[in-house]
Amino acid sequence: MRLEKRNAVSPAALVLAPLAAVVFTLAVSSLLVLWAGAPVAPTWAALLRGGFGSVFAWTETLTRATPLILTGLAVTVAFKARLFNIGAEGQLYAGALAAVAVGGLHGGSGHDLPTPVLFALMLAAAALAGALLLLGPALLKMKLGVDEVVTTLLLNFIVLLAVSALLDGPMKDPAAMGWPQSVALNPELELSKLIAGTRVHSGLLMAGALAVALWAMFRTTLPGFEIRAVGANARAAAFAGVPVTRTMVLVALLSGALAGLAGAVEVAGRTSYVTLDMSPGYGYTGIVIAMLAALHPLAVVAAGVFVAGVLVGADSMSRAINVPTYIADVIVAASLISVLVATMLTQYKLKK
Repeated sequence: MRLEKRNAVSPAALVLAPLAAVVFTLAVSSLLVLWAGAPVAPTWAALLRGGFGSVFAWTETLTRATPLILTGLAVTVAFKARLFNIGAEGQLYAGALAAVAVGGLHGGSGHDLPTPVLFALMLAAAALAGALLLLGPALLKMKLGVDEVVTTLLLNFIVLLAVSALLDGPMKDPAAMGWPQSVALNPELELSKLIAGTRVHSGLLMAGALAVALWAMFRTTLPGFEIRAVGANARAAAFAGVPVTRTMVLVALLSGALAGLAGAVEVAGRTSYVTLDMSPGYGYTGIVIAMLAALHPLAVVAAGVFVAGVLVGADSMSRAINVPTYIADVIVAASLISVLVATMLTQYKLKK
């Protein structure tokens, strides 16, 4: 058996492929639910109620979705140009540290800068920290051919070790009673809540606006076209006059900046300080979200909400049905694999 590219993609196949992926994901996950000794229908009902069944559930889902959308956008930008950024987790932490450095260590009550200026500086510092963290691996790939998957992945561990050292050293909060956490962000710099009494904050609006801006950039601007051209075929793009190195540098800066902003938004919108467990793998989950969205910036928003709803709903499901929360990870992983396979089969066919 071999794969042969189809001459034309059927519109019906484009509609049926995601439906088939959903059915396959539900089937695989239902087998695991039965293996855990739980009834299938009540389990799925509990998951849906926990993630989307009330105003509180929606606010928790949207709160969890905000950093996921930003890291998903970061991965989308990089993957569009075939710069395989696996380091969004480290870039998120770098952005969070930079945000606290500006808005916590140097943004106390004694500063003389207007709050909007200091807030902009905080976001700029977070974006710059994430961008510089990805720029190095991008240049190593362009100049020396070093695999960016390895360098960006290993940088995650280096950044986490640096965070651990800083939280036990110069950035440690003296009022934390020995707990390793950074100084708190200036309350004036925290993001406003969209709904009083909940955790959902205005960072969600920022993430949505950035998704629209990226979609417009890819669709209507010259840099967006150059990024897509480099991703399609870098050698052909160079032959056609596209500045490949400059485009890759732009991609690295933009992708890293988005991941760094995810860290700043998480600090300013939810935690107010940095801890080692601040991110439960947002950077890695961003890869799943970008692939589920087929590298479409607007679809990243929907994919981020879906994944966040599954993760939030799994906690409620576990309490109500006594099913392990790890099933949520299986659902996300199975959905990714099934969507990729279904998408491939719309463009290729099996032939003897």
